[in-house]
Amino acid sequence: MEAELIKVLLVDDHTVARNGVRLMLSSAPEIRVVGEAETAADALHLVRDPNFDVALVDIALPGKNGLELLKCLRVAQPRLAVLILSTYSEEIYALRALKLGAAGYLTKDSPTATLVAAVRKAARGSKYVSPSLAEKLASMIGGQSAASHEALSNREIEVLKLLARGEHLVQIGDMLHLSPKTVTTYRTRILEKMGLHSNAELARYAVENGLLA
Repeated sequence: MEAELIKVLLVDDHTVARNGVRLMLSSAPEIRVVGEAETAADALHLVRDPNFDVALVDIALPGKNGLELLKCLRVAQPRLAVLILSTYSEEIYALRALKLGAAGYLTKDSPTATLVAAVRKAARGSKYVSPSLAEKLASMIGGQSAASHEALSNREIEVLKLLARGEHLVQIGDMLHLSPKTVTTYRTRILEKMGLHSNAELARYAVENGLLA
């Protein structure tokens, strides 16, 4: 009996990345990429027609980022399974993606077999969780405290990473389209939430927890 076709939407602003993912998925005869989008706006336009089973979404998109798009897709097409496929390590965004309703989180260096397995699981209505992320979730259920950065909002995470890289307030404001005063407010809030006292401590925390990967 022939497997039912799994129709995939790719959302990534890099043509090379989309080509690579499409090639990887072509190894599975029942998985077919039937739509591609470079921006969140393009993706939301495409899903008006509920012709997709799984969306593979990058986080670093122009305009709305992948997590913001995830929230919109969950409203627009609740039955659409959304997998986040990102260059960012699990430590930064995986838990918050799952909390927002993602069907799973993969990094772009995932092997073909892992990507195909994740798409198949998502299409069946299940969630793909890597062994390392499963261990982290089990630790949290077991009562171990979450990492300090889990308390931060998505925007605060962006500011944290830029501060840890040594970017100045004005540069961060330009990158995120914020005023330097607003960036300063974010910095103060981040330090308070994480119980840290300086940019140097932020940088050390970011390195130790893989936030700059």
